[in-house]
Amino acid sequence: MSELVGGTGPMRKSSEKGAAVTMRDVATASGFSSATVSIVLNNAPLARYIAPATKKRIEEAAKKLGYRPNAMARFLRSKRSHSVGVMFFDITDPFCTPILRGIENALYSVSYVPIFADAHNLRNRFERYLEMLLEHHVEALILVANWLFVDIHLLADLTKRNIPAATIGWELPGDTVNSVMVDNETGGRLALEHLHQLGHRKIAFIRGPKMLIDSGPRWRGIQKYAHSAGLEIDPALVAQLPESLDPNSGFEGGYRFTEEWLQRKKKFTAVLAFDDLTALGAIRALSKGGVKVPDQCSVIGFDDVPLSALAAPSLTTVRQPLEAMGNLAVNMVMEGINAGIEKRDWNTANQKMNPELVIRDSTRAVGLSGADD
Repeated sequence: MSELVGGTGPMRKSSEKGAAVTMRDVATASGFSSATVSIVLNNAPLARYIAPATKKRIEEAAKKLGYRPNAMARFLRSKRSHSVGVMFFDITDPFCTPILRGIENALYSVSYVPIFADAHNLRNRFERYLEMLLEHHVEALILVANWLFVDIHLLADLTKRNIPAATIGWELPGDTVNSVMVDNETGGRLALEHLHQLGHRKIAFIRGPKMLIDSGPRWRGIQKYAHSAGLEIDPALVAQLPESLDPNSGFEGGYRFTEEWLQRKKKFTAVLAFDDLTALGAIRALSKGGVKVPDQCSVIGFDDVPLSALAAPSLTTVRQPLEAMGNLAVNMVMEGINAGIEKRDWNTANQKMNPELVIRDSTRAVGLSGADD
């Protein structure tokens, strides 16, 4: 007869297979006292007085037994969780994915665990998650932000708790929170300069939402280059994306505006879109309207999200170094964490990273035929 599941049985010793290995087990296996083992495995200050051979023997015994430190006990001793809260506005937005990879890789390299939280573009969810992360004693906070959080000053209060914070894609007023952004003005200039050098003069523009912090600088970069090159921007070929919480709204806006221009028989040989999803929407509308990209109309985006290289045609875009931005944000908050441990002063920083033009298949020199024919 088979045994009943869940029945009582004899207690197992901690060293038996499946049970947690303790410091006492390591002490027994290595031949040293539990106190000496504790000092070595916790890398306590007294560890520097212990002979290297002793340390090696204890560490080898711990590795052989599969010893893992008790995270909760370690936290209670040191008041350090070795975790960083990472809040993003919408995990379904492809903009977030490379940033999160950069954050995760950088935290892994310093033996810190990220605790991810998705605000779903909801203010109350953001505030509740912030409370929950603080309850979990995260040592720092990184926020992949958008316009939704512009009026929220809760992050500034983190300094009172000595919790370093950094935002990616948004810069808060004051000097209490680190920030990492791309140089959007330079990026806007690079995009228009590329099209202008290819001979395009009749260019349609899809601007970003007014509330989004990237929109203004990118448009300034476009306007400044147009002025310097003597390029006239036709107001009838300028559209602006609406404010929306839907990460797919850029694609829908790019499609709708481009379709309207085609229906109204507007003449243009290129579309400069606010971001990659908007550019992909424009390409869809052009394809539906029988306009070949790039033979008859060039299209350029911004961000270089993973979809851009996979599109057909592959998308020319202005690359934000998204993974590097995530990495830099980690470096910033780790500097704050280490300064707190070492009881020294440290300064917050607002970093702007350089964009890069990535030329693919969606742009080409203006030819004898175009969308304006």
